[in-house]
Amino acid sequence: MAVTLHRAPVAGIPPLALYRILWMRVSVFVVEQQAAYPEIDGRDIEPGAELMWASEGDDVLATLRMLREPANTRIGRVATAPHARGRGIAADLMRAAVAHLDAEAPGLPILLDAQEHLADWYGRFGFVVSGEPFAEDGIPHVPMRRDIAGVA
Repeated sequence: MAVTLHRAPVAGIPPLALYRILWMRVSVFVVEQQAAYPEIDGRDIEPGAELMWASEGDDVLATLRMLREPANTRIGRVATAPHARGRGIAADLMRAAVAHLDAEAPGLPILLDAQEHLADWYGRFGFVVSGEPFAEDGIPHVPMRRDIAGVA
């Protein structure tokens, strides 16, 4: 079965797909990474927010969130289901998200907060570390930025 990429605001996502996306995010960030925090934080329903996800049939394999902020756009909540890791699915989502944000908001930088051990992975998409490391829920992170056409 082929992997399909999707993009929609929360209100446009079929209920079962939304449930599977949120279940996977909680399973990865809260359970697997043992970070007890409010995963459903209200930002998914902000004006201009969209989720992207990859599916194979009804199975949600990976997801991310795109936000519009006044001076930039932001990618976050990048997660892949354990059984789908190593297939390049999150990379496909990242490439699609970056292309979409570059086309939709030309000239605006894209920001993200990366788990520190994934900084090189995000670097593949033109992101560079843009500030001091910090801990979020006990997990080391670094702020990252991608400027116009990936030039920082």
